[in-house]
Amino acid sequence: MQAAIAYEAQGNAIVEEVDLNKPGVNEVLVRLHASGVCHSDWHILKGDWGDRGFPLILGHEGAGVVEAVGEGVSTPKVGDHVILSWRTNCGMCEMCQKGWPVLCDRSPGVATKPMLHGTEKQLGLAGGLGTFAEYALVHQNATVVIDRDIPFPQASLVGCGVTTGVGAAINTAQVTPGSTCAVFGCGGVGLNVIQGCRIAGAGQIIAVDMLDNKLEMAKSFGATDVVNASKVDPVEAIKELTGGGAHYAFEAIGLVEAPFLQSIQCTRKRGVTIWVGHAPLDTIVHIDARTIMQEKMVMGSMYGSARPQIEFPRLLNLYKEGKLMLDQLITRTYPLSGANEAFTALKNGEVARSVLSLN
Repeated sequence: MQAAIAYEAQGNAIVEEVDLNKPGVNEVLVRLHASGVCHSDWHILKGDWGDRGFPLILGHEGAGVVEAVGEGVSTPKVGDHVILSWRTNCGMCEMCQKGWPVLCDRSPGVATKPMLHGTEKQLGLAGGLGTFAEYALVHQNATVVIDRDIPFPQASLVGCGVTTGVGAAINTAQVTPGSTCAVFGCGGVGLNVIQGCRIAGAGQIIAVDMLDNKLEMAKSFGATDVVNASKVDPVEAIKELTGGGAHYAFEAIGLVEAPFLQSIQCTRKRGVTIWVGHAPLDTIVHIDARTIMQEKMVMGSMYGSARPQIEFPRLLNLYKEGKLMLDQLITRTYPLSGANEAFTALKNGEVARSVLSLN
């Protein structure tokens, strides 16, 4: 099969032939039809997260059709349409038993690794999946069966960005109806935080970014107000718009210190700040201890605090009902060979989400 491989940090994705074995015990072979291009893969390719086990197949946001299953697999079945989840879980550890499977302490992985064609060189998999490829061999727990009438490009986005953003608002923050929210960053995840706040019934949603085209997109996803942080102090602007500060603030950039701090400073007393963006290693945030003395809360959100087997179908039902915007997220579609083009568009802030069409 063809796959887009990262050989080193600061490199490009290189499409090469890769060999896959048949699925082993508890493993599932999925013929991929679509993969979203997420900022996390860009972090990996740039080396922001250190050595992720190069060389590896990029991609962790995919959907397709089950082609074969290994011994011991009860679900899914051959022919099922599935979304892949990059956080598998054991079901038995404390986090799983308490209902937080994305924080699983001993997540099972794939035993049968892909190899470069004609060699015994094993390849790593971004997010344990490697969806920039024609096929993915995954643990059965990484598959979530979906209805067959859902388009694969839209379904693929639920595998990461949509769940991460919408879940941060609904599950992690538990945004209340009529409340005020501020969202820093209007990329793929930030737009989904915005529509998560809208679905939760927030009364005011303020989008913050430095690019006007992204702020325009934010309006279409539910933002009631926009702030261009390159032109004004976003903290002061949010305080003025909300009459003292937001009830909830979300950092959905994950690149530099400033928005992390601003997302705390812009909230009112007892305000809740959720850090959604996955920052590069060793990103230090210096907080004056008195900043949170008015009983403010700051917490992270991993994968939208989701339970994928429950969340993915619920999100797709919202899509069918016209409440969750997935079609509008797909700004551009590329073939597998266009992975580097897609990364360039992402880096330049040109897209909400790009999708690779794989089969």
